[in-house]
Amino acid sequence: MPTGNTIQAAVPRPGIVGWIDKALAFASHGPGVVLRAAAVAAAALGAAWIHQHHDPGVLCLLRRFTGVPCPFCGGTTVFIELGSGDLLGALAANPVVLLGTFGVVAAPVRLGDFWWRLSSRARNWILGTAVALAWLWQLHRFGFLRF
Repeated sequence: MPTGNTIQAAVPRPGIVGWIDKALAFASHGPGVVLRAAAVAAAALGAAWIHQHHDPGVLCLLRRFTGVPCPFCGGTTVFIELGSGDLLGALAANPVVLLGTFGVVAAPVRLGDFWWRLSSRARNWILGTAVALAWLWQLHRFGFLRF
């Protein structure tokens, strides 16, 4: 019978669960960054191509029905601009989405270990502040605020 101090070796799980375990383990190391960066690049190129050939219009439901942008408005535009090679245009569209994308890509290289060392209260405060700033940016960007 294992005691509280005993460390048991991980037993590989069969089937799809085992495959998912392996994929997550792979993505949490350096090669995972390359795969994440490739996925972001493919999404950006795809968004730019779709936008060039067929502009679907406003995707945000809040903005479509009320005219007021949400904090994440411009998220699709970030990928369109990245796919077109315009980093400054992506930054102007929504800095929070752009920085979050880079954070997700770089997470496996342990650049974000400090994030998990923060208390959940601190993480929530940072995320809440980022969303509030993103919304202020979007309100300014669409002419609701002038500063």
